[in-house]
Amino acid sequence: MTQQNSATSARPPRPRSPHFPPHNAPRVWFVTPGSSPIAITLSKQVLDHGDYVVAGVLPSEFEKREGQTDDFRGFLEDVKKTERWRERLRVVGLDGRVVGQCQAAIAEAVEAFGRVDVLLSSTSEAVFGAVEELAQSSRTINLIQDTFETNFFANVNIIKAALPAMRHRNNGHIIMLTGVTGHLGTPGLGMYCASQWALEGYCDSLAYEIAPFNIKMSIVQANMEVNVLTNRMTSVPPLPEYSQAENPAPFAREIFSALLDKLDPNSNFSAFADGKSPTDSGGSTTSPDATIGEPTMGDLLSSDTVNSLYIPLPSVVKSSLIAETVHALTAIGGHDNPPARHIVGFEGVTAVKEKLKTTSEELEDFIEVSNAVDIARDMDHSTPMGMDL
Repeated sequence: MTQQNSATSARPPRPRSPHFPPHNAPRVWFVTPGSSPIAITLSKQVLDHGDYVVAGVLPSEFEKREGQTDDFRGFLEDVKKTERWRERLRVVGLDGRVVGQCQAAIAEAVEAFGRVDVLLSSTSEAVFGAVEELAQSSRTINLIQDTFETNFFANVNIIKAALPAMRHRNNGHIIMLTGVTGHLGTPGLGMYCASQWALEGYCDSLAYEIAPFNIKMSIVQANMEVNVLTNRMTSVPPLPEYSQAENPAPFAREIFSALLDKLDPNSNFSAFADGKSPTDSGGSTTSPDATIGEPTMGDLLSSDTVNSLYIPLPSVVKSSLIAETVHALTAIGGHDNPPARHIVGFEGVTAVKEKLKTTSEELEDFIEVSNAVDIARDMDHSTPMGMDL
């Protein structure tokens, strides 16, 4: 009996299957960007569950086979082979930064399936660089605007496009995938954190406005690694004043550089300098035949040019990284009483609790050192009590 128990405990835990909220009819999901690992995995699960999916994909990347579109093309091949999925998926071109494309994409979703029940938006891009490093040139300064166009306005635009259809039906659920960086500042990711804080403030305010129309809003905060590693990341040239030798702050660039170098050095990865593809700019791309001296993925985050790259995560790493987030999204999506905010992962919860604890203590200190003066009037005098003219 003891041997059986020890053998059982030695087995790896079985992966949890998603727990979908009960519903009387299939739900229609609108997912953007549809080519991200989270979107692909979630789409497979909800399609298999019997729901419908409209996936928004950036047309320029899809046509040029850039970014993560090869994974998405593989997903489309799976859809063709799975009969029960074929009629339940619609792919639409969508650049969230363009208001007209957002409106057209939502209209196409409604035309195809009659409605949009759940809008899941997770468009983001991490830009590595200290505040001063982002002020070095017109190119790096423009990245600040690009960050907010992608991380804030693209998400805002698709929300605004979906609201009229949801309000017309008096039903809907908007899920915004952010990260613990919406609560916690991170050295070297200042603009990324700022864009997520802005988005969460927008969504918190919007939640009150749309509640009377029976439209729910949920913010899901994933671990920082989830959003950073599963989307495009861009790095600006470092300044020597912010090197580890001069500045001991735990900069995100160094943390992720070390993390990337632990991945398979022979993995192919898409990298391009100054916003151009490798064929346009001579940006470096490693291959299984890479020779010694070619840049690693970690090196690209510290080079003297602006570099953007997508990380080719090994399948086992990718699945493990996003599993808990996808599980949370499937459990929350379309629920009659979803949480307003959900933090994924024990570490994220702990970090946010510590931040809130510090904020609470600061407020208590503020109250103690603040002087409140209550001035009351004597009913028999025209001057306030305790004051002599």
